[in-house]
Amino acid sequence: MTTGRPARVAVVGGGPGGLYAAALLARLDPEREITVWERGAPDETFGFGVVLSDETLGGIEHADPTVHAALRNEFVRWDDIDVAHRGHVLTSGGHGFAALGRRRLLEILHQRCQALGVRLRCHAQAPPAEWLSRAYDLVIAADGVNSTTRQAYAHAFRPHLTTHRCRYIWLAADFALDAFRFEIAETGHGVMQLHGYPYAPDSSTVIVETREEVWRRAGLDHCTERESTERCAKLFADALGGRPLRSNRSQWTAFRTVVNERWSHGNTVLIGDAAHTAHFSIGSGTKLAVEDALALAACLQEHPALPDALAAYESERRPVIESTQRAARASLEWFENLELYLDQPPRQFAFNLLTRSRRVTHDNLRLRDAAFVAAVEHEAAVPPDTPPMFTPFRLRELTLRNRVVVSPMDMYSAQDGTPGDFHLVHLGARALGGAGLVMTEMVCVSPEGRITPGCAGLYTDGHEAAWRRVVDFAHRQSPGVAVGVQLGHSGRKGSTRLMREGIDDPLPHGNWPLVAPSPLPYRPGVSQTPRALDSAGLAAIRDRFVRAAERAAGAGFDLLELHCAHGYLLSGFLSPLTNHRTDAYGGSPEARLRYPLEVFDAIRAVWPERRPMTVRISATDWADGGTTADDAVAIAAAFAAHGADAVDVSTGQVVPDERPDHGRSYQTPYADRIRNELGVPVIAVGAISSWDDVNSLILAGRADLCALARPHLYDPHWTLHAAADQNYTGPAAPWPLPYQAGSRKPPSGRTDAPKPRLAL
Repeated sequence: MTTGRPARVAVVGGGPGGLYAAALLARLDPEREITVWERGAPDETFGFGVVLSDETLGGIEHADPTVHAALRNEFVRWDDIDVAHRGHVLTSGGHGFAALGRRRLLEILHQRCQALGVRLRCHAQAPPAEWLSRAYDLVIAADGVNSTTRQAYAHAFRPHLTTHRCRYIWLAADFALDAFRFEIAETGHGVMQLHGYPYAPDSSTVIVETREEVWRRAGLDHCTERESTERCAKLFADALGGRPLRSNRSQWTAFRTVVNERWSHGNTVLIGDAAHTAHFSIGSGTKLAVEDALALAACLQEHPALPDALAAYESERRPVIESTQRAARASLEWFENLELYLDQPPRQFAFNLLTRSRRVTHDNLRLRDAAFVAAVEHEAAVPPDTPPMFTPFRLRELTLRNRVVVSPMDMYSAQDGTPGDFHLVHLGARALGGAGLVMTEMVCVSPEGRITPGCAGLYTDGHEAAWRRVVDFAHRQSPGVAVGVQLGHSGRKGSTRLMREGIDDPLPHGNWPLVAPSPLPYRPGVSQTPRALDSAGLAAIRDRFVRAAERAAGAGFDLLELHCAHGYLLSGFLSPLTNHRTDAYGGSPEARLRYPLEVFDAIRAVWPERRPMTVRISATDWADGGTTADDAVAIAAAFAAHGADAVDVSTGQVVPDERPDHGRSYQTPYADRIRNELGVPVIAVGAISSWDDVNSLILAGRADLCALARPHLYDPHWTLHAAADQNYTGPAAPWPLPYQAGSRKPPSGRTDAPKPRLAL
């Protein structure tokens, strides 16, 4: 393996990524010997049109003006997206797309490679990966989703392939659609959808997609290529104007997401679909491959040592790819679960579709097409000049002034369970900050139910009085704010140090005994082994919850939430990973639900009828064999049937070896599914950090309330500042009278200095 800049380069795969990488490397060093192997003919390709962003085109223009000029002459551009569903066609403009035929793109790149002296070996199978790595200084594996190079070095790249739940087929129409078109067809077999866009003055790509079970029920699994093409044309005859579709070796395929733990091994590097895939519904496959080629070429130029160059390439591209894959996954899952949204009002449905990936947001869409967003808001009865987050929401007899919740956050600052001045200032500041609902941290129902010695409680009369002081302050100083209490028991995760002293580490001394559904320590070999609760213990803890609820009512809390998430006691009953019981409280999902429901019912019986109760659940354990999204729907349905007014949908923290899929708003799809499958109000949580996210989630109908934690630690007046940023001055975000002078942003230094007029 060479350690300097590669002089001999092998490229496996003659798709856009491989060809463009070859062209760039040849342009940067005309002395390089570069060979591209492609199994097919130069013009042999799957699919029809490809979409490239202005950002990608800018990179191409800077790196190779010749290629950019050729592409620029070929592009078809359009601005509109049409969403067709149940007799309505709604159009949103201002989006800005550019597309061209995939075959034409390959022709341009072939011509550029030939002009630069790249050796193109078409109809040729590349030599084995090991031979290439010995014979060449650098091997670029651009051989697609079924990469043989990746397979040869699977032990090094450690690929993870996920097959998804829809089947799709790439087709084409011999006319140009007027817009990027999404059309929904509700058939006797189930829902099918069309994704279509123009890529030439006389041609459009048409992708038809449907769930696997719908595909089979429709008999499409037995259709020939011609039969599938004819049936799709008939199914979407309105969108096509009765015109036929054509195919190109088109097959029904299940999309696979490719993730690799590493992208290089020795002198071999993966780019494009060999390294990663992103669902076609966000149009990123070719874009990502071309951008990979740009980044790889730049890193090879900037770093003389090959190992440094390959490390820099992966370091630069991985965050971009991970972000894109998160957006793509959100988009593909939206289409997988399309049936959940079919009954939404037409404009809300269209808005939901357009914002499905979380990359297009309420504010972003408003900039693109203000009239469209205004129509969506009007249909949703959002008052004029009111952001969706500042609309009220009612739970029983409690009306929240807006949709913002200060999420429960453990402060570890209580003394023997008693909240003090810190809690008064902490929660009082956030009540003054404009949120509709301010939640306490998890308040423990007994000394033994605390997580740490610093956790707050509601198991003495003194605790009730201390909490009343906090609640009274919030109600008095911020009229209209609601204050909620979250009741819980730590279970096997108790008797630990304060989080800032060592999260989940046992106390160095003074540990109290733990209880749980089953005698399973949270961290084997580190945590204390809990005692499995017997019938007497279950009854005693249930009574502790009841007494705490009575004290919470006496303290004046407006809402009570039962904590059944994050691996604490009641969550421990729900998860099969933590509940191994063989009695009436273990085994089936219904049996695992029994004790949490008994506690919920006992609390509901003493909690004032007019005040709402919610329940927080972990919608997935992020671990094999644990709670799944399907389980979460069943759990939410059970609590709703027992009188829960809303479900607070969190995830994880049940087992220490979890593998969460972190990212912006990463937990909201679980709330979305529960809300739209069950019709149950939900509180969405999890890396919701901007008011734009809140507006998007609320208006799309994916959540009723949004709970934010860290943003409220950063800024106790987050809600008021969100109102100021949006020029909202209505009743849903009232500034406290002493603070009204600060309701406008302070002026900053001028940045509009006179520009130079003369250049000498």
